[in-house]
Amino acid sequence: MTYQVINVPLGERSYKILVGYDLLVDESYFRNFSENNFVVITNDVIAPLYLDKLTKTLNKLKKKYISLILSDGEKNKNLNSLNLIYDFLLQNKCDRKVVLIALGGGVIGDITGFAASTYMRGVSFIQIPTTLLSQVDSSVGGKTAINHTMGKNLIGSFYQPKSVLIDVLALNTLSNREICAGIAEIIKYGVIVDYDFFKWLEKNIQKIKCLQKEETVYAIKKSCEIKSQIVIKDEKETGLRAILNFGHTFGHAIELGLGYGNWLHGEAVGCGMIMAAELSSLLGYINNYEKIRIKEIIKQIGLPVYPPDFGFDRWLSLIELDKKNIDNNNNFVILEKLGKAKVDPVSNEILKHTIRNCLENKKS
Repeated sequence: MTYQVINVPLGERSYKILVGYDLLVDESYFRNFSENNFVVITNDVIAPLYLDKLTKTLNKLKKKYISLILSDGEKNKNLNSLNLIYDFLLQNKCDRKVVLIALGGGVIGDITGFAASTYMRGVSFIQIPTTLLSQVDSSVGGKTAINHTMGKNLIGSFYQPKSVLIDVLALNTLSNREICAGIAEIIKYGVIVDYDFFKWLEKNIQKIKCLQKEETVYAIKKSCEIKSQIVIKDEKETGLRAILNFGHTFGHAIELGLGYGNWLHGEAVGCGMIMAAELSSLLGYINNYEKIRIKEIIKQIGLPVYPPDFGFDRWLSLIELDKKNIDNNNNFVILEKLGKAKVDPVSNEILKHTIRNCLENKKS
């Protein structure tokens, strides 16, 4: 098998990200593991598509495995599902040498990673992300979590995977809506860190949307490289890593306000990036042309560009639940310019103007 390799050097927590085609049948990858006991955790959408493919590879190598199939959807990223994993591991007498395999999108990756970080005080896990969004974002960097009724990802840990296996072929079974949602996170990397990458995306965004091989592999690899470089410098989000949340404070508020699953995460983040660009403009950083370019590239892939009208008080209450808010300050990722971001506290007055402007644009 031919694949691209990205190294994430974090001392004893270092790992590799592999990006390529048909890697689920790559026996050499799984042969490298000295461990022999695996638990595959997936969901009822992914299992019919890829579970058999993966387990056939494990069978050929005479690896022992069992599998747990959870219900699909963001609404199931909760304590109940986490307990199902714990119960399954304990009932099957899994010890500390077990390796969990997260086969699925961001929900499966997040909840499996959190289970791995806490079961027997920590066991190894492998990320095999099957959605574009999870391939370029949630599978990389070691953030694991479940949702709480009061907010998204509020209960979690930083826990690095043993490795990440990105099989680009898995994207062929995604809906157009899911592909576009994943592209939102790819755009984010160009907006906050790499202006040249943003310009490349402006020219090639439709090719990625159509999953053209060369452009798709490049976009995934580049996104993973950018995120990895940030994680290496700030693994536990004490400073720099927070810029990866560009658009997410608004996006998480949309998800919570509408109810998990009504908008896909990438749809909410795409709209959230437009709102964050409006906020950056109001604060005197990016100019109108830069703001329009961000909105246009998100519009090009068919993502929502106007936020729901919750009313300002409801918006504020949703925003206040965000993890980035410290000492009652509403902290937002702000664009100083295209390709450069920072985190700053923002007043309620500026927030009110931002939300009002975004809603007025919808009416005009």
